[in-house]
Amino acid sequence: MSAGDDRMFGRKQVLGLVGGMGSGKSSVGALLERCGGYLISADELGHEALRHPALIERVVARFGAAILDERGVVDRRKLGRIVFADPAELRALEEIVFPYIERRIHEEIHKAESLPEARFVVLDAAIMLEAGWYQACDAIVFVHVPEAAREERLAQQRGWTREDVQARQRAQLPVADKISRADYVLDNSGSAEETAQQIDDLISRMNLDS
Repeated sequence: MSAGDDRMFGRKQVLGLVGGMGSGKSSVGALLERCGGYLISADELGHEALRHPALIERVVARFGAAILDERGVVDRRKLGRIVFADPAELRALEEIVFPYIERRIHEEIHKAESLPEARFVVLDAAIMLEAGWYQACDAIVFVHVPEAAREERLAQQRGWTREDVQARQRAQLPVADKISRADYVLDNSGSAEETAQQIDDLISRMNLDS
């Protein structure tokens, strides 16, 4: 069953969040959650995938035991240095974890259908367009922040260098392509109040407050 077919069984609208790294999708997702959205974080599901024993076994078989820390947990920084330096290595990792993440996305969307307090669903997934998960969404929102500001945020919050950011950006669609495929663009470069007002407007335009 495809993601598009999966959506046919639901009634609640699914809003997909995309954007450049460091654009603040997580903070936008949190605001939407406070407005009644059921938030699904693909990044958290990715963490979950790398804690799954069967997937850990496959990842270690492909990339070696050196990616594990002293507790036997996958060190995402070590793994990231490998996969973001070589597109073939990245594809190999995606083949292992993407099916798990997609299945969990479908499960979470179905779960939201049974929750009366969930007025709509929010899927926060940086690589939603690349992975095809956008098919589960009724609308895509691009969260915009200028590149310089995004790089500054990533340096402060994650300790990433410009080279780190560029390596990961090469694994994603260009920002211009993401914007062109979005149904809405939300400017998250201003104050928290300005972002919140745009979210209120978006909810109203999509009739998510009904």
